[in-house]
Amino acid sequence: MDAFYASVEQRDNPELRGKPIAVGYAEERGVVAAASYEARRYGVRSAMASTKAKRMCPQLIFVHGRMEVYHEVSRQIHEIFHEYTDIIEPLSLDEAFLDVTENKPGILLAVDIAKEIKQKIWNELNLVASAGISYNKFLAKIASDYRKPDGLCTIHPDQAMDFIARLPIESFWGVGPVTAKKMHSLGIHNGEQLRACSQAMLLREFGKVGALYYDCARGIDLRPVEAVRIRKSIGCEHTLEKDISQRSSVIIELYHAAVELVGRLEHNDFKGNTLTLKIKFHDFSQITRSITQSKELITLDVILPLAKQLLKEVDYEHHPIRLIGLSVSNPREDTGEKGVWEQLSFEFSDWK
Repeated sequence: MDAFYASVEQRDNPELRGKPIAVGYAEERGVVAAASYEARRYGVRSAMASTKAKRMCPQLIFVHGRMEVYHEVSRQIHEIFHEYTDIIEPLSLDEAFLDVTENKPGILLAVDIAKEIKQKIWNELNLVASAGISYNKFLAKIASDYRKPDGLCTIHPDQAMDFIARLPIESFWGVGPVTAKKMHSLGIHNGEQLRACSQAMLLREFGKVGALYYDCARGIDLRPVEAVRIRKSIGCEHTLEKDISQRSSVIIELYHAAVELVGRLEHNDFKGNTLTLKIKFHDFSQITRSITQSKELITLDVILPLAKQLLKEVDYEHHPIRLIGLSVSNPREDTGEKGVWEQLSFEFSDWK
């Protein structure tokens, strides 16, 4: 779906249509859960601190999220999916992989199925969706993002290598800002240059995730579309540009990680009771520290103080930090988590 939460709000509130809106809270510690395309033109993005978003777009309108509405709309979208296939792997409330090899209507071309689904979502729900079609999940995902909003893109096997060659390196899964910067320093700016790298070189420079980059550059992704899996945790990791040991720098990075984590929690409507801090030191050793609370950990004003509390147990002044990660886990069984699905299980060195 295109700007899902924001699009639902604009659909249900005509006065918001055509205006830059953000779903979230405008307060000092608020976080943008979703941004309309009008807001994105100013650089506003999900998981961004509300104060920064407001600076980038002074006319930005904040709308409080309505998760129960988004869940219901997601259910309606999945009803449409099930008209074509039952092999559905949700990524979040607004995104899913569908295997339509043997589809229910017996439609020959996957692109025709995608067109029908897009049209039904518009006709029945008055929402715009984008679709990507290809022979594996990596390429289908890339295709779905290629022509948003209201996009429809097919990557055929005989087109894949040329398509991948033109992709900027930032478009590859698992390539966040830190990894992208390192790749640029190595002269890797696009898919063609990534494909020219040997697997040994990528493993040496990026660790085991280098094997993923090697395969993706060649259009290889053998993972099948899988059924729903209940997600047990949500987290983010930030690999730092340089090792840090000063408290002020560590607190700033911890804040950025907490802001991103809150954005991910809001986007997936995930509620858990355990916060885990992960620290990787300059020598690649790592530790984790966790704390469990009786209340759900969903807001920045709750998560950040707990993260700072966990940080007190870390001797970073004598052991500089190269990576900071935060995650929330331990969802209550009675909090409706059966509606929250697990993201793809890649191990990324940093998150996009």
